[in-house]
Order: sequence, then structure tokens, then C-alpha cells
Amino acid sequence: MGVVKARQQDIDMLARLLRAEAETEGEMGMLLVGNVGINRIRGNCSDFKELRTIPQMINQPHAFEALQHSLYYQGARDRERRLAQRAVNGERNWPAKFSL
Repeated sequence: MGVVKARQQDIDMLARLLRAEAETEGEMGMLLVGNVGINRIRGNCSDFKELRTIPQMINQPHAFEALQHSLYYQGARDRERRLAQRAVNGERNWPAKFSL
């Protein structure tokens, strides 16, 4: 079970966001975008207080510029679905330069 509840349609939605936000950054960049989104749901603080689901997080006004671009509205691909599921599962695969 993941760190947030996610139906298959939520995974697909997150997968589309990962691709639209960070496809040029590779898998690590897309996973980091997924981590940011999951953190917003789990954080329950400040601007993210009312976020409880992946659709709420993605559709929060002015949260992700990618929703303004057509790439977000294309179908989810297997690669991004796997990355989205990893983020939902709570994987934190931070690059060494971000290690604490």
C-alpha cells in the first residue's frame, strides 16, 4: 500500500503530470516531481492544508505549469506509470547532491 491512497486513474493522472513537468529531466527528475506532489498531500500545512488526493493536488490552482501544455493531456505511458507508483509508494530516491 502506498503512502497516499491512489486508484489506477490517479496513478495515470500523476504519470501524465510527471511526463509533462519533467520528461526532459529523465527518470530522476520525474520521480522528484512525484515526490513533491506526494509531499503536498501528506504535508497538511500552509498552502497544502486541504489537499487529500492526487487529483486535488494536481488541480490546485497555479500549482503546476504543465497543465497549461498539451503534453499533460496525452495518455499515460508505462514508464511514467511505474515512476508514479514508486512516488505513491513513498520511494525517496534523492540524488547525492540533495542528501542530508
